[in-house]
Amino acid sequence: MPYQSPVSLQDDQICPAELKSQLEQFSLHQKEAFLAHQPVEELVLARSDYMDSVLSRLWTYFNFEQESSLSLIAVGGYGRAELHPLSDIDILILSQNTISDDICAKVSQFITLLWDLRLEVGHSVRTINECIQVGQDDLTVATNLQEARFLSGSEATYDDLMEQISAPTFWPSEVFYPAKLQEQRERHSRYHDTTYNLEPDIKSSPGGLRDIHTLSWVARRHFGATSLREMSYAGFLTDAEYRELVECQNFLWRVRFALHIELNRYDNRLTFGHQASVAENLGFIAEGNRGIEMMMKEFYRTLRRVAELNTMLLKLFDQAITNKGKKLEIEVLSADFQRRGTLIEARKPALFQARPETILDMFFHIANDSSIEGVSPPTLRQLRTARRRLNRFLHTIPAAREKFMDLVSHPNSLHRAFGLMHRLGVLAAYLPQWSQIVGQMQFDLFHVYTVDEHSMRVLKQLHSFSDSDNHAIHPICCDVYPRIQKKNLLIIAAIFHDIGKGRGGDHSEIGAVEAYDFCIEHGLSKPEAKMVSWLVQNHLLMSVTAQRRDIYDPDVITEFAKKVRDEEYLENLVCLTVADICATNPELWNSWKRTLLAELFYSTQRALRRGLENPVDVRDRIRHNQHMAAAMLRKENFTPREIEVLWQRFKADYFLRHTAKQIAWHGEHLLKHDHKQPLVLISKNASRGGTEVFIYAKDKASLFATMAAELDRRNLSIHDAQIMTSKDGYALDTFMVLDHNGEPIDDDRHQILQQQLCTILQTAKPKIANLRRTPRQLLHFNVKTRIDFIPTKTGKRSLMELVALDTPGLLARVGSAFAELDIHLHGAKITTIGERAEDLFILTSPAGGRLEEEEEQAIRALLMTKIAQLSPH
Repeated sequence: MPYQSPVSLQDDQICPAELKSQLEQFSLHQKEAFLAHQPVEELVLARSDYMDSVLSRLWTYFNFEQESSLSLIAVGGYGRAELHPLSDIDILILSQNTISDDICAKVSQFITLLWDLRLEVGHSVRTINECIQVGQDDLTVATNLQEARFLSGSEATYDDLMEQISAPTFWPSEVFYPAKLQEQRERHSRYHDTTYNLEPDIKSSPGGLRDIHTLSWVARRHFGATSLREMSYAGFLTDAEYRELVECQNFLWRVRFALHIELNRYDNRLTFGHQASVAENLGFIAEGNRGIEMMMKEFYRTLRRVAELNTMLLKLFDQAITNKGKKLEIEVLSADFQRRGTLIEARKPALFQARPETILDMFFHIANDSSIEGVSPPTLRQLRTARRRLNRFLHTIPAAREKFMDLVSHPNSLHRAFGLMHRLGVLAAYLPQWSQIVGQMQFDLFHVYTVDEHSMRVLKQLHSFSDSDNHAIHPICCDVYPRIQKKNLLIIAAIFHDIGKGRGGDHSEIGAVEAYDFCIEHGLSKPEAKMVSWLVQNHLLMSVTAQRRDIYDPDVITEFAKKVRDEEYLENLVCLTVADICATNPELWNSWKRTLLAELFYSTQRALRRGLENPVDVRDRIRHNQHMAAAMLRKENFTPREIEVLWQRFKADYFLRHTAKQIAWHGEHLLKHDHKQPLVLISKNASRGGTEVFIYAKDKASLFATMAAELDRRNLSIHDAQIMTSKDGYALDTFMVLDHNGEPIDDDRHQILQQQLCTILQTAKPKIANLRRTPRQLLHFNVKTRIDFIPTKTGKRSLMELVALDTPGLLARVGSAFAELDIHLHGAKITTIGERAEDLFILTSPAGGRLEEEEEQAIRALLMTKIAQLSPH
């Protein structure tokens, strides 16, 4: 039975308080009906009908009926009779001639009452001539007027307006169509031309409701079709496409309705703060964040379907509106395909159904011919039909496997073919595993894109390494990638590296097994299949080692080199690693990560070339660093004796873990410095991708905690720390710091930062600085705190891994815990992955040496307490 609200407007209910109460009751009943699974299209229409009755009744109440030429008209979304709980109610008060001051005053009272009722009213008061004039100058106004719907007053005035709007001279379709197309392009660009934003806009994101509206507006202007149904009657939509668009529209309406009943103010963004409640309202309920991910997967897939239909139908409109009567050049490409103008098309109407493997031939032509800009609408329709009627995945067809491998080996496939194959659903039709990751999102701040979109961006990133213009950003990859002989293996690894996500278990292990099977099925040798499988299984190894291990420790390099085995694996891995980082989140890649990966790459390359049976002699490295640093200091007129006296205060580890340049930089200032006072040095040039802050002061238990808190308060993040103490009890601490944009600190901040840190160091008992407020987005995430202790090869130190929510002040609390327990901190690797902090600390016990089990338990208990106090929840 169609939805019907029990709340209706009574004639005597005109006072604002009673009207407001009625509106609240109506909204509450609609919410209850929605949660009881009443069809959303009925609720949206019922809201519009109810608002019609309210406005018409108030129109009569203010005696506007006495004005014979005055008309009340719904425009925009309200004109389409599509009202969601927080939708704007756009109205036009229309007259034949300029209205009198008395009528103006009554209109003002009318609008004020609507605002008093807390209705989001958008209104305009115009004559017919003003409407036409403004509409001709403003595309948005012209579009709204197209959807005008009569409510009350003079129907003759309304009819007059509609007659003039319908005239061929008012926004002719050959002008209207390209204008709306450009408007859509600009809107899409604001969302980075992707449907996969972390907090997407239901209405305006690519594939959102606006894309459906654009189709309706163009069809209405050119073909006179006032609805999707009329478009199908006119033959521009097939029945199947009409049903699909309605299905997609209804799902997006449900998401929007579910969002609006949770909000107090109008918004169409699916923010982190509301995704959980929207998922629950829609019935996506599962353990943890699984319900959110299920809902968002369906949402993203719906956007993809709308975007595909939008692209195809706009191309059809283009042919009918702008290319009507034009004879386009035809070039035969093969027995099966030809190029008409800039679009490729099948030469036979049922080609893809008869021989599904020819779908891949089409993309080979696209990769081969740079003049092809897309697929013709009839061929798109044929592809959509064939894709839906496939009774098996394309990879099971031997001829398709051969063609797919030809595509993988084509030099232009990464930037011309694979993205389009993905958008048109061909990759999902080829690989069953790919079909499972389409629209698969993860509820975190680290992964900006869905798994499928991310994987496509990895492929594009790999292609960018062949462009020498990118050498400054990716020097190693731009050197390495062009000389990789078997790029097809790296491409397959990129396709499979995240394909196991969303299925439980370790996605790297799942993907490695499936990648190996894929390679064997597609005719690659076992050694080739093993390499692809290894790359998939270990695609996180290099980034984890670089960012969360002490890569200046020779043992770490040796262990990493043993896992990599040879230079071919290393070169493929570094390209996959960098592409993966850049394609995960555009803001992740910075000079710090570039430097870390470069250090690891070249250190491992040297180890492999030297032979793993010939490890670096630590004493040789110390002597080399001392020799080089001493030469630099002598050039600054320091005597060998002065240098020797200074260095006698330092432990051997200092010379091992600093470069000769760092040692000389420290020495130059320390030899001129009054040792009773603290010293703060800030590097003028970016070092290892960040700004180096060197602290020299009498050592205190709370020094690390104090510095971490002060830097955090100034919106600076520590990414690496070397914590050392001289033989006579002075701290020699080095912090690698980046600003909030992930870049080195601007030079103009150096002096004041230096003064501020010196002031803190001179305070007898420094207090932990006030913490910054927790960022809004972090409030919606829970990260379970985890503390693990990792055994080391020598057993002289302990490694502690900490995973926690990356709240302001986290490092300061960690440092204060170490100080309370008299645990000595020697180094820290600080990694932020979205909302998660994944940090490594190098520790020794109060007596020196590795921590005992009871000491580990004490640290764990104290840290759990301190971190819980930071929780924003």
